[in-house]
Amino acid sequence: MAYMSQEGYDKLIAELQRLESVERPKASAAIAEAREKGDLSENSEYDAAKEAQAHLEDKINRLKVTISEAKVVDTSRLSTDTVQILTKVEMTNLTTKSKMSYTIVSENEADLRAGKISIKTPIAQGLLGKKVGDEVEIKIPRGTIKLRIENISIA
Repeated sequence: MAYMSQEGYDKLIAELQRLESVERPKASAAIAEAREKGDLSENSEYDAAKEAQAHLEDKINRLKVTISEAKVVDTSRLSTDTVQILTKVEMTNLTTKSKMSYTIVSENEADLRAGKISIKTPIAQGLLGKKVGDEVEIKIPRGTIKLRIENISIA
């Protein structure tokens, strides 16, 4: 089961609809066009179109599974007492004194440019359950970082 925001769930639904209503007909048309070019035994365009269709169908099926397993979190019921999924955490790196802010989201919603990190990342795992004022040491691929939680809010 994947916990996610309503916004993240809506994006998955929109992506599924786009794949089924736009990309699937394109894939079928590409196969039909390649089929018209004659002998299928030596038709690389036909083989490529069939392979692209198989990849598309796989993507559609994986998206359907993700949607069926999704659990939308009611953010109005979240508490800011501790760090949890869909909370925004403002913190200070105690080594560099730099400030950073991340919202902890499901894997499907992760977008580092938007400041959204997956709940499965080492930083998110190290922050879960912590409170404002807590100092944590988190092992990341480049070593260990020391962070102090400054604020917790609802994203």
